[in-house]
Amino acid sequence: MKVTSVLLALTTGLGVLSGANAALGQVGKGVERLYVLNCGEGVAGDISRWSPGVNVGKSMDFVDNCYLIKHAQGWFLWDTGVADAIAAMPNGQAPADPAATHWRRSKTLAAQLEQLGVKPSDIRGMAVSHTHNDHIGNVEMFPQTMLYVQKAEYEWPLESGRPRFKPEHPATKIEGDHDIFGDGSLRLVATPGHTPGHQSLLVRLPKTGALLLSGDAVHFKSNWDNRGVPVGNFGQEQTRESMKKMADILASEKAQLWINHDKAQRDALKLAPEYFE
Repeated sequence: MKVTSVLLALTTGLGVLSGANAALGQVGKGVERLYVLNCGEGVAGDISRWSPGVNVGKSMDFVDNCYLIKHAQGWFLWDTGVADAIAAMPNGQAPADPAATHWRRSKTLAAQLEQLGVKPSDIRGMAVSHTHNDHIGNVEMFPQTMLYVQKAEYEWPLESGRPRFKPEHPATKIEGDHDIFGDGSLRLVATPGHTPGHQSLLVRLPKTGALLLSGDAVHFKSNWDNRGVPVGNFGQEQTRESMKKMADILASEKAQLWINHDKAQRDALKLAPEYFE
């Protein structure tokens, strides 16, 4: 009887230790923190481009965000903003169409990474929401970093017929949603419409909770609230379907929607070197 009791106690103790070790094994897994980087500031000449028939001729301040994400398996970068070279242009980069966005850069992406002690070669993976210039401006700062992009976006040719990325840049061409690290903490969400292969990013932070980074599936809060579909979008109905998908994710994940170009929202966020956990 005593031997049986001792064995039972040992077995129970080992079970507790095994459970504790399993719990400890979870520490350090997943996304650890997220930095919001200033990847451009601009003025949109006519915001009715993004919400047809609303505020015709009215300008609006825009921002351009990049996000540096520390995962237990390495650094990940979401979007690269307008080109760093614009920081050296005293008047910024004016658009050919005055209704579009006049971009400036007060800080380069390279300088912000350096401030954080992160070298371009440290970035293990990266993704862009889509291939417009205000999102891919610095992709080639990371020539060896694996690029995650929707196959439809990768294969969408420029008007000149040239490819959108250098063929030698390593790329993973995906179709639909994709779990980057296989642990559910960083998931690409296919949101086509603005472009053929537009994607957004769902980030699960340990303290802040879930965030859905919009890319250009939506451009500013009133645009989202009214489900405005820009006239220049590649697919109007696709855009509406993607916004419905995003709303469903926000509800199921109890997530916050962070809208890439919304200045009022970014003004309320802490920027690097501060971070979100």
